[in-house]
Amino acid sequence: MPEAAVKKESPWLITPTVSSDPKLGTTLGAVAGYIHKFDPESSPSLVTSFVTYSDTDSYVGGLFGDMYFDGDKHRVMTGYINGKIRNEYDDFLGTGASAKTEDNMETFFFRYLHRVKGNWYLGGQFISSDYIIGADGYFDLILEQIGLTGFRSNGLGLVGEFDSRDNQRNPHSGNRFVAHNVAYREGLGGEESFDAYQINYSNYYAFGDGHVLATNVRGRWTHDAPKAGYSSLNMRGYTRGNYLAEHYSHLNLDARFHIYGRWGASLFGGVGCLYEKVSSCDEGDSLYPMLGGGVFFVLKPDAGIVLRLEYAKGEGDNSAYYLNLGHPF
Repeated sequence: MPEAAVKKESPWLITPTVSSDPKLGTTLGAVAGYIHKFDPESSPSLVTSFVTYSDTDSYVGGLFGDMYFDGDKHRVMTGYINGKIRNEYDDFLGTGASAKTEDNMETFFFRYLHRVKGNWYLGGQFISSDYIIGADGYFDLILEQIGLTGFRSNGLGLVGEFDSRDNQRNPHSGNRFVAHNVAYREGLGGEESFDAYQINYSNYYAFGDGHVLATNVRGRWTHDAPKAGYSSLNMRGYTRGNYLAEHYSHLNLDARFHIYGRWGASLFGGVGCLYEKVSSCDEGDSLYPMLGGGVFFVLKPDAGIVLRLEYAKGEGDNSAYYLNLGHPF
């Protein structure tokens, strides 16, 4: 086919986003982005801006960049987020009572990775976080008593990554392993000093006619962290920040079935654990199951950008609908 007859994919990306759950209500948003390849051997880079607003009068906006240079030898991830989040909880921090909280957040992060050999990368990151939590009435006093009032701190860390995926955003094969830390220190201009460590491993197994089984194992561990710096349950179907502990781990499976053309269907599930000691994960109260499914559409095949519409159900009344950009991992 002559080159003139080949339709060139637009570098612009504009899509709505939607989420709805019993605790945060309905959140509407939009993402606008630009896709660019800095050189023929590098993965497509993506720069986006986003904004969301919910019926609880919460709003979040920001910028995000995921960029690749010089044949993927250099990788940069950076972003800025600012917003006010008003949450309504039916079971606030396991107390059994309902509560309203207001979280003011402002975060900037920058990560750089350099290919050292083969699929191995090494680099560093900087994070600046200003996070303040407030609540209504009596619960504001409780927050002060338990120290869950947020924190302002800046941190530095090292990042190591192994990445053999065939596509950074819509992989069908390969593995990705990322290990990093953040050392928050008052000496860097913050108000808190503590450490956080994270490990994230994903495997992608192709089967059938374009189907993929994705597996994700993730963990976050803290040392001397204030309660606002604790690890949060991070799975679809649950509200971030509603369940906290010093440490967190999960196992998630995400089956992605090719249906027709750019259309596909998803079926996923997993279990997470919040704990102080690993032995606590043998107890039912520390475990949080999740199941869900939905459909997805590949918006930008060359860049691997997908749009997913799905429903996730956790334990109790934890559930949510999502229309989101990108696979969860």
